[in-house]
Amino acid sequence: MKTLSKLMAVSALVSASAVGAAELEVTHWWTSGGEAAAVAELAKAFNATEHDWVDGAIAGSGGVARPIIISRIIGGEPMGATQLNHGRQAEEMIEAGLLLDITDVAEANGWADIINPPKLLDACTVDGRIYCAPVNIHSAQWIWLSHEAFAKAGVPVPANWDEFTASADALRAADVVPLAMGQQAWQTELAFGALAVALLDQTTWSAVNIDKDAAVAAGAEYTRVFKAFDDARKLAVGSNVNDWNQATNLVITGQAGGQIHGDWAQGEFQVAGQVAGEDYTCLPGLGFTEVLDTGGDAFYFPVQDDADVEAAQKELAALLVSPEVQVAFNLKKGSLPIRGDIDLSSANDCMQKGLKILAAGNVLPGGNISFTQDTLNQMGDLMTAFWNDHSITVADVQAKYASIIENAD
Repeated sequence: MKTLSKLMAVSALVSASAVGAAELEVTHWWTSGGEAAAVAELAKAFNATEHDWVDGAIAGSGGVARPIIISRIIGGEPMGATQLNHGRQAEEMIEAGLLLDITDVAEANGWADIINPPKLLDACTVDGRIYCAPVNIHSAQWIWLSHEAFAKAGVPVPANWDEFTASADALRAADVVPLAMGQQAWQTELAFGALAVALLDQTTWSAVNIDKDAAVAAGAEYTRVFKAFDDARKLAVGSNVNDWNQATNLVITGQAGGQIHGDWAQGEFQVAGQVAGEDYTCLPGLGFTEVLDTGGDAFYFPVQDDADVEAAQKELAALLVSPEVQVAFNLKKGSLPIRGDIDLSSANDCMQKGLKILAAGNVLPGGNISFTQDTLNQMGDLMTAFWNDHSITVADVQAKYASIIENAD
């Protein structure tokens, strides 16, 4: 592995001059059991070079970690590398010259030819220059269903969202919470987005999420989404947990029927020793629409004064996209690889479903790519208020949502 990594570094870096060993502090928010197992694969690969990975895990969600990460970079205390999501989160730091241009790494390793879908590399590109290394594709449009819970309720495992909602009374009678949902705002926002993708055709979804058409957001198609979101908040009453992985654990242990959540939930099922198709079922597009958004994670590299550190940053960038690391990391993470040329035949049933959808090209851009953080924050505040205050009507929340879309940038 050490020899392989050194060869990759030579191919990745434009300069062939010798460099010294370096320590890189790498910040991220991967702290659940499945996430920790996945990030350990990245650290192992980097430590097999002459360099050292110094883990900078930040407890909490991305919403907690991102402000800390950005504050450190802007405040002159940059880490060696940091996780962020694909999209527009790093625009201002790039414009300020605070993030390393890794175009040379991307060109030397042919990223334009291997990263799939190409929009992931586009999301790392500003004014023709590349500033991040994509590592995975995460999709949010899944519902995870507990076979144990539905056995308790004496009803079949649902095949789609409508069947799931129809099973709620039987689940409640069996002392099972129908829908597991953590109390963090981003989880409820994710559920709304998943319902929108599942219940809308792509033309309607794109009109709002790409073209920012407020009239469509206020129309009958979106009313169906908000009614489903209203159902979801009622189904989640009694799900008294905070973190997403705690909600996943309710499904794993049969205390909840299902969870609308991203494909990273797979990592928790794997750590618990559960088998897809036997202990749990996963339904992309909530069983309706076999299409996934292509959000995910990427690593950025804050500018440093030390040439050895910069060389190590570029070696890590190349390593993250390498075939071996892509396989090892994504099998543990539950996410899809950003390379279309690697063998994932050993992936479980759920990942195979995602790979099939990806291969068919049935993908949409993630919301982080389409909207600024300010717009995303407004949407998040609105969805959180609706979820927690049952006096807010579907008509009220939809009207406010359409207003946000009308003024979105």
